[in-house]
Amino acid sequence: MPGDAPRTGPGRPRRRLREGAWGWLFTGPMVLVLGLFLVLPIAMALWVSLLHWDGQSDPFNGTADCVGLDNYRRLFTEDGLDRTLFATSLRNTLYYVLLTVPLQTVLALFLAIAVNQPMLRGRGALRTVFYFVLAVMAVPGVVLLIPKFLVLKSFGMFDTYGGMVLPLLVDAAGVFIMKQFFESVPREIEEAARIDGAGTFRIFWSVVLPMSRPSLITLTVLSFQGSWNEFTHFLVSTQSSEHDTLTTGLAHFVSGGLGSGTQYPLKLAAALVSTVPVAVQFLLFQRHFVRGANSGSSKG
Repeated sequence: MPGDAPRTGPGRPRRRLREGAWGWLFTGPMVLVLGLFLVLPIAMALWVSLLHWDGQSDPFNGTADCVGLDNYRRLFTEDGLDRTLFATSLRNTLYYVLLTVPLQTVLALFLAIAVNQPMLRGRGALRTVFYFVLAVMAVPGVVLLIPKFLVLKSFGMFDTYGGMVLPLLVDAAGVFIMKQFFESVPREIEEAARIDGAGTFRIFWSVVLPMSRPSLITLTVLSFQGSWNEFTHFLVSTQSSEHDTLTTGLAHFVSGGLGSGTQYPLKLAAALVSTVPVAVQFLLFQRHFVRGANSGSSKG
């Protein structure tokens, strides 16, 4: 009858329980299969990296008798070609990341402020240049490999540390992330701070910058991952093993001469070691990825 209270009782929880069971029946196997597809390559790489392989037999048929940490020890303790290559690649990667990530973050921050500052002279021209650079992101990176090589060769920066670092200091994606954040900051907050007597620098340092913390952390994480895993740029900007990074140095991980074949266990051990910093950094900062930084900061 009209006006009756909604039906309650044990039937409703049971129906919800049945609906949840049917939903898990359909989605559970799919999630399990997708999880296996994601975990299986990592598990296989870990297994092969623990094998002691002579370079001739099938590395995927290893037994428990030949499992150990010998490949990992060779990367750090054993004198020879493997240790030298890995140490050089790791050192170059650390230098590159420690120099590139802070500069990329700071430059993206200030460029985004300049592009989004309504009272800045030449803002229109700056925004035009920014949109032009942003359009380059739509071009596949493979198309730009030869032009990058020609530019570096023309400026005498090929196979140098400068040629490795300078072309990647400004990232259009990072500028875009920070620009979108600054556009989302309510103008009422800046106006309230200006009424209280705060200057432009004070507003930026005490109001806007603390609010941009999630975006800055997100930008730093993405910059670190991109710099650590960069490959195509180093492929065309470097030639000698002296400038190898972890990504390009993995191609040189062979041992024992031409007759021993490719050392897959050693390569996979080096690859797994190189992924540890990225995985740890992502796990530590994943909760800071862009979230509602402005929620509750301004009332409607």
